[in-house]
Amino acid sequence: MQREEVVAFLSERFPLELAEEWDRSGFQLGDLGKPCRRVLVALDLELRHLPLLSGVDLVVVHHPLLFRPLSEIRTDTPLGEKLRALFAHDVALFALHTPYDVAQGGLGEVLAGYLGLENVRPLLPRGKLLKLVVFVPLGYEDKVAEAMFGAGAGKIGKYGHCSFRTKGTGTFLPEEGARPFLGEIGREERAEEVRLETIVPAERAKKVVKAMLSAHPYEEVAYDLYPLANEARLHGLGRVGELPEPKPISEIIGQFAEKLGVSGAKEIVGERKEAQRIALCGGSGGDLVPYAVSSRAELFITGEAGYHRLKEAQEFGLTVALFGHAESERPFVRHVSSLLREAFPKLEVVEG
Repeated sequence: MQREEVVAFLSERFPLELAEEWDRSGFQLGDLGKPCRRVLVALDLELRHLPLLSGVDLVVVHHPLLFRPLSEIRTDTPLGEKLRALFAHDVALFALHTPYDVAQGGLGEVLAGYLGLENVRPLLPRGKLLKLVVFVPLGYEDKVAEAMFGAGAGKIGKYGHCSFRTKGTGTFLPEEGARPFLGEIGREERAEEVRLETIVPAERAKKVVKAMLSAHPYEEVAYDLYPLANEARLHGLGRVGELPEPKPISEIIGQFAEKLGVSGAKEIVGERKEAQRIALCGGSGGDLVPYAVSSRAELFITGEAGYHRLKEAQEFGLTVALFGHAESERPFVRHVSSLLREAFPKLEVVEG
């Protein structure tokens, strides 16, 4: 397989379009057109990983190696040493930071799964929605709709295959050189058509349009994409959900620590003794404290938060448990590695 196949798989699962504006996720270095036999997955590319690079084709990291513009590259610095090793061994590097944090099925769901939370939803929704309208000759609307649904369109909450269909008359005049599905050159055609419309997550728009065009019988397809003001709730920063019943916070924190593979929380701020509604955010989640409060969460589990955010949470009666930035994001390595092994059985995956 090629490196680009692995990158395409991860980009499909965790769309780069969901990256925060300040993030630098995506392909960062190397040649994606080369074979891929062995992948290193790590939270960060560290100096301790460099001896492994001689046998690696692709590195997948959570935190981008190149985050700020470079005015110079010095090989006597840690960053320069890493870049030199990557180039020397012809290794490509791909970063999957906030797209993994934000996307449904990413870090949020993994952390929520550690506690068995129910009714899990984004704490701070992210993403945009589009309305796709396409005009289809009568009798072909189901084929086109199924293609769009299969590519990710038509989902509203817990309902799939959502669309609206209106019959009407379409007109067109095939000109010289055209190969019309209906009608003939130089004569205006009036065709029975269906106005087929559905909702599309913006990050899936290219894939959905491609699928629609492939299924549509017309040579030239009339379609429109409209931006919507509706809030997209599929993806987002952080997650909030409920336990089946209230539990002691000490027990919740112990269970989470065990799943995370650490001895316990580094700091707990708050006096609440039990909780049922829990908010979570891996990494630096301090800025989500107001959203955890508004969600009526009783416990907020995150990696790190500043003094003032912790004080704010305390005053609102929200208990906060801090597990450390890296510690709360470490599931990335195990999760992404398992996804790659499942998708590419012949690919060797090394967890760094």
